[in-house]
Amino acid sequence: MTQPRPARVLMVCTGNICRSTMAHAILQQEAARAGVDIVVDSAGVSDEEQGNLIDRRAARVLHDAGYTVPDHRARQIRASELGEWDLILAMTSRHLGILQRLADRAGVEHEGAPASAEDLAQGPRICLYRDLDPAGSGDVPDPWYGGHQDFLDTLEVIERVTPTIIALAR
Repeated sequence: MTQPRPARVLMVCTGNICRSTMAHAILQQEAARAGVDIVVDSAGVSDEEQGNLIDRRAARVLHDAGYTVPDHRARQIRASELGEWDLILAMTSRHLGILQRLADRAGVEHEGAPASAEDLAQGPRICLYRDLDPAGSGDVPDPWYGGHQDFLDTLEVIERVTPTIIALAR
């Protein structure tokens, strides 16, 4: 009997140095703690931060919360990779629109937020990250322009959504 392949989840924000990288690191570490086999990555819709490490403020918040800070380098999403992911989570409605247009241009069929693990297995799902938030939907605020508390607020959203993603990936 063959083992089912692990769920593949991609987090997407603007530059791939704050929100998506934080969500990537937390999901990867929490899934490992829960014994859930999952493939996680992150990317940005822009190439402006290409090759850069996680923002120092995001790294500090992750470290202070007990997470290992990733050595991930920012990268831009490619239309050609969209079909490789089961779940693509956009941090804002702007990111979602860009991802949907990329998928349409690449001929990648995609659905909205998954309601179950079975939905996840049906092919690419592209939705807002907070569509999976038990506290409500909307954009994940960009902490880049704010201070330390803004990064803590982003961390709080990510920690609240992560168990939902892990449950879908089981």
